[in-house]
Amino acid sequence: MRIARLLTLSTLAFATPSVAAPPSRPAMKKPATTKPAEARPTEEKPFDLEAETRAWHQKRIANLTSEDGWLSLVGLHWLKEGDNRVGSAEDNEVVFPQGTPAHLGTLTRKGGTVTMTVQPGVSLTRAGQPFKGGELGATESDADVLALGSLRFYVIRRGEKLGLRVKDAEAPARKQFHGIPTWPVSATWRVEGRFEPAANPRKVPVPNVLGTVEEMTSPGTLFFKVNGEEYRLDPVQESPTEPLFIIFGDLTNRTDSYGAGRFLYADPPKDGRVVLDFNRAYNPPCAFSPYATCPLPPPQNRLKLRVEAGEKRYGDH
Repeated sequence: MRIARLLTLSTLAFATPSVAAPPSRPAMKKPATTKPAEARPTEEKPFDLEAETRAWHQKRIANLTSEDGWLSLVGLHWLKEGDNRVGSAEDNEVVFPQGTPAHLGTLTRKGGTVTMTVQPGVSLTRAGQPFKGGELGATESDADVLALGSLRFYVIRRGEKLGLRVKDAEAPARKQFHGIPTWPVSATWRVEGRFEPAANPRKVPVPNVLGTVEEMTSPGTLFFKVNGEEYRLDPVQESPTEPLFIIFGDLTNRTDSYGAGRFLYADPPKDGRVVLDFNRAYNPPCAFSPYATCPLPPPQNRLKLRVEAGEKRYGDH
């Protein structure tokens, strides 16, 4: 996430006064002329690490606690081939929270396709329009999200697995959220690293909490120093213009930060350099919910030092 800074440019115009003609001639006035505008040197507002980090974290918390943020997760149900009945009754394969209809309908999986038939009398909507049944995409976009009261649910794809993710704007985790403790902001943990690009973007095996491994594209390797010692990280990146995404672990995971590691974004390399601001290291969704499917740090991204910056452990996670 970037914090925009505005550069202002001010100009001044100077007018030349009229000049009197010699006495032997009738007095005449020259037309007024204007010198070209002179630009003052641009002044960039001094970088305030404390204020910038605070603003970034406020936005991060706003996203986390939004009605469809990660704190609203209340269920993740993997779909078996064939029919999967949905509703709050215990005889369903996909059991919804209490307060919803006992039987909502049936999700039918055929290979990589999922369709839903809706129980008569149940009012579902999709993109604001009544949904009477049909195929459900797995894009996680608004066009594929079904709504029932405060519930939102949709199909997700994880490798060969298809599941139904369920969110509730009234989820206890969202209503009872009490903030995330952080380490004090420190310039020590805003470090400039060296980026060494790979000859060709390579695939890095990244494990996840599901016990599977996903091949992600890494554009190269980051090297940085702390207290004179050099460390390395392999970021992943969706495209050359996208930020670098870093999944890392460190020695604070044992006691002070989330045990499964943390996430960090960095701007793409510029002249072979990258700023790593660990003050913006944050907890993955799995730190707040058992229904998230988070990637884990690959072995080479487990740092043998304590990164005492960014978000600490939330609750007992």
